[in-house]
Amino acid sequence: MASRMTCLALGFLAFLWAELGAQDKTTEEPQCRLMAKFNLSGYVDAKNHSLVIAGLFPIHSRIIPLDESILEPVSPMCEGFNFRGFRWMKTMIHTIKEINERKDILPNHTLGYQIFDSCYTITKAMESALVFLTGQEEFQPNFRNSTGSILAGMVGAGGSSLSVAASRILGLYYMPQVGYTSSCSILSDKFQFPSYLRVVPSDKVQSKAMVTLIKHFGWVWVGAIAADDDYGKYGVKTFKENMETANLCVAFSETIPKIYSNEKMQKAVTAVKTSTARVVVLFTSDIDLSPFVLEMVHHNITDRTWIASEAWITSALIAKPEYFPYFGGTIGFAIPRAVIPGLKEFLYDVHPSKDPDDVLTIEFWQTAFNCTWPNSSVPYNVDHRVNMTGKEDRLYDMSDQLCTGEEKLEDLKNTYLDTSQLRTTNNVKQAVYAIAYALDNLSRCQEGRGPYTPNKTCAYIPTFHFWQLMYYMKGIKFKTHDGKWLVLDDNGDVLHGHYDILNWQLDNNGDVSFATVGKFNFRDAMFELVIPRNSTIFWNTETSKLPYSVCTDVCRPGTRKGIRQGQPICCFDCIPCADGYVSEKPGQRECDACGEDDWSNAQKSKCVPKEVEFLAYEEALGFTLVILSIFGALVVLAVTVVYVIYRHTPLVKANDRELSFLIQMSLVITVLSSMLFIGKPVNWSCMARQVTLALGFCLCLSSVLGKTISLFFAYRISKSKTRLISMHPIIRKLIVLVCVLGEIGICLAYLLLEPPRMFKNIETQNVKIIFECNEGSIEFLCSIFGFDVLLALLCFLTTFVARQLPDNYYEGKCITFAMLVFFIVWISFVPAYLSTKGKFKVAVEIFAILASSYGLLGCIFLPKCFIILLRPKRNTEETVGGRVPTVDRSIQLTSASVSSELNNTTVSTVLDE
Repeated sequence: MASRMTCLALGFLAFLWAELGAQDKTTEEPQCRLMAKFNLSGYVDAKNHSLVIAGLFPIHSRIIPLDESILEPVSPMCEGFNFRGFRWMKTMIHTIKEINERKDILPNHTLGYQIFDSCYTITKAMESALVFLTGQEEFQPNFRNSTGSILAGMVGAGGSSLSVAASRILGLYYMPQVGYTSSCSILSDKFQFPSYLRVVPSDKVQSKAMVTLIKHFGWVWVGAIAADDDYGKYGVKTFKENMETANLCVAFSETIPKIYSNEKMQKAVTAVKTSTARVVVLFTSDIDLSPFVLEMVHHNITDRTWIASEAWITSALIAKPEYFPYFGGTIGFAIPRAVIPGLKEFLYDVHPSKDPDDVLTIEFWQTAFNCTWPNSSVPYNVDHRVNMTGKEDRLYDMSDQLCTGEEKLEDLKNTYLDTSQLRTTNNVKQAVYAIAYALDNLSRCQEGRGPYTPNKTCAYIPTFHFWQLMYYMKGIKFKTHDGKWLVLDDNGDVLHGHYDILNWQLDNNGDVSFATVGKFNFRDAMFELVIPRNSTIFWNTETSKLPYSVCTDVCRPGTRKGIRQGQPICCFDCIPCADGYVSEKPGQRECDACGEDDWSNAQKSKCVPKEVEFLAYEEALGFTLVILSIFGALVVLAVTVVYVIYRHTPLVKANDRELSFLIQMSLVITVLSSMLFIGKPVNWSCMARQVTLALGFCLCLSSVLGKTISLFFAYRISKSKTRLISMHPIIRKLIVLVCVLGEIGICLAYLLLEPPRMFKNIETQNVKIIFECNEGSIEFLCSIFGFDVLLALLCFLTTFVARQLPDNYYEGKCITFAMLVFFIVWISFVPAYLSTKGKFKVAVEIFAILASSYGLLGCIFLPKCFIILLRPKRNTEETVGGRVPTVDRSIQLTSASVSSELNNTTVSTVLDE
């Protein structure tokens, strides 16, 4: 390596020295000379031609390592004959001959060529570039090749790294260089490579195509392997950037060494072998890929899907049947295929006997037919590479079989004669035509209408400068032989076109075929991947189905991605969504909140309407409460019927029967008001239920208060033994009227100022919408029921004081117990009501209403109904009035008897109607 770098350095120094020497007009003798010549091989046809187009092709795949003990600069020789590069070179010669035969392109000029073998090595590309500029042994750049003809431009150099190296020299002089296979994105930088153009799309387009293909098949975890050169490094760099933009991940990124290194190669192999990624992108040429393929075979690594770059997708060097178990199903991008008329016949027109000095043709013949050409010193099957064991192979053996010259090319099956996949070969043709069309446009310039200032001058063949030809090269547009348009932009890149998407499959003969399964179209910044549904793609997997390449399985609906610290975004944890949040699509990064009326289902995969909760008539609890309400109302009505039928009996007439009827009516109201609490709340029911309940209790309690005040006065009369002022019955009605009117006034203010409204309670329970009533003003509500509590308290106090009044029918005690039941029920109701939610909260209130109503009914009326219906003998004026023998312990004195002893008139006034 050191000697090669020394050779390059000396050569380039000599080149610069020649420039300086050219400025000294007085010096006629050379000041220095080259110590050694470049060892280049190729083809030259420059005589009797106006212009020469240079060409660089990888006719060999590598150079023979130099003996580092030799200190003098030596240009290395090449080995590893490359049939594909030989075909490219022949295509350039064929194209130039075709142009010279045409009358519509450069009619007054002919083109020659000088082609060198780059050996797919940077050093040889540099040597060739210097020879193109200097004429090898001349000391100043004269832009002529060694034949002395004018050099117009160069086609090549058959690899991105080679094109980069050559362009750094050729670009100094703005010499046009047209690439046919160098797609490295850095070559679009016109600051570094001002004179480089190409007829192959940039890797920016190819990387975009690869990422689009990966997204199409649902792969998110992909490995990347690149050649250790500009093509691989910049290709993978652009690929990673596009992957990151698409939120996809590169599982690993390794390089294949240009010079075999077991350590580096095993690192790449281990990455493929141990990674969970089942899809791997290979950014490399077929020549650099060959050792890696052998490693895959050696380690028996299968079940991988390879995404190929255009540099090796159609390479016969890799697409061999013996490699198919490992690389079958490869899918990748290829530049469009074309048919070149006359090329196949031209390729067959090759034979060593035509030119005994044509060492390349002799080596081609020897390698193709596995024989040795007589009297030839051209080595056969030379290979100095280090093999997988780390030892160097040195194969200098000549074949024992001599070539006869009668061998038939028709019997060969190699890349050179395979014209079924003319892709890069077609690019060679277009590269030559690009220079030819630019020269033709330059030659047709009319003086005074030229592109150069001042005076709109023209350039002429053969005196033009490179920069003048570059003017015509930029933005060139011409129609190719197959009717397509080739357009280059100002950066020298292809403006629009397409890739063919190829898939490696086995044909009926057991050979690898390249099946076209789709296209990737690009135009300006527009990209389109087209893979028809009827495309049959072979996948090299155990199930022959689409490979699955992920770091973590896609999170199912109901979960979201959770980032793993320090790992790519494609490696994540699947975290269940929180309650009320859902992820409906697989692989969501965040869970979406459900709407106000919705809630997440059990799987957290869908928002479903929340369960609506209210105390419905249809459910068991609601139906039971309705039955109890109706039953209570019927019982009250039954009592009323009894009272109506026996309204003239002493027991019914005692202590104001009108108030008894009011109490019975109010109990019907309170019992039936509980039904307003059942069913879906609406605004009118919310306003009606509390008001109806409050007014019912007010009427009931105010009527009871009228009774208790009568008992209270009776008790006072019995204690004082004096004549008291009588209470007229109308006063009791007035008490009821005043109390009811006061309650009505509070209720009207409540309904007008801050009425209750139905609202959907979504805060108490997230999974339910509780339809309930917003009671509006709590102050008004407390005032309404506070008034009822006050009436109940007055009833209790007055009857408690008069509880010992001797009454055969326990009027005072019954009301006292009724009030106690009322207070116990509602005091118990408060904590129960506050501790429950939803429909059970309503049920608690209904139970309280029914319990208090049943308590009042049972304590006040049922004892009297018992006497009226089952003990009619006690329903007499003597018994009710208390005038019975005291020895009969079963009959107690009534409050009426007490009053009658004092004053019969007073008794009538106080107790009766």
